[in-house]
Amino acid sequence: MQKNKFVAQSIAFVKDELAGAEASHDYFHVERVYKIALQIAQKEGANQEVVALAALLHDIADYKFHEGDESLGVKKASEFLASINTPRHTHEAVISILEQIGFKGGHQQVTLPSLELQVVQDADFLDAMGAIGIARTFNYGGFKNNLIYDPNISPNLNMSKDVYKKGGGTTINHFYEKLLRLKDKIQTSTGKKMAQKRHEFMQLYLSQFFLEWEGKV
Repeated sequence: MQKNKFVAQSIAFVKDELAGAEASHDYFHVERVYKIALQIAQKEGANQEVVALAALLHDIADYKFHEGDESLGVKKASEFLASINTPRHTHEAVISILEQIGFKGGHQQVTLPSLELQVVQDADFLDAMGAIGIARTFNYGGFKNNLIYDPNISPNLNMSKDVYKKGGGTTINHFYEKLLRLKDKIQTSTGKKMAQKRHEFMQLYLSQFFLEWEGKV
């Protein structure tokens, strides 16, 4: 897909808004999700403009950095789309995606499912997996000063949305609480194929991590 004026303006807007952002949720994360989403959209037959705009705007104000406010990102994205005179049907489709996207402890609330939502959600999940997902997880864990691992702290596999939003815990536990669960939440056939290799890489990494933790290798 060639960048149309709305996509080009969105790229410039997001780069400016996320300048200096925490590195696991910065413009480079958005750019990767955008590229993955377009790959999936092309193969699945989704509306590429809607997918592109939603992918670019999906983390414009992540609640983790705005006191848990899930509405701020949607509000900022909607105001921006209105400011560049995005067609109403496109605007509404993008905002519908942004209102529903996210892991939130596995408690997504999808009320208006669409192929475009599935594509952008899959792309966002894929960037939380594999080598990139590992790097992002440790970067964010360091940013929050979380422990890398504590064998006395078990993963919380049944946390509520509110508990998930509060964060905490250890970085290794986050693999079990989120990252290793993403493969089964991927919805498109294209995304499923991409997720398998990333999932296997994370499993391999954890095997090596625990061997080294015990000083066995």
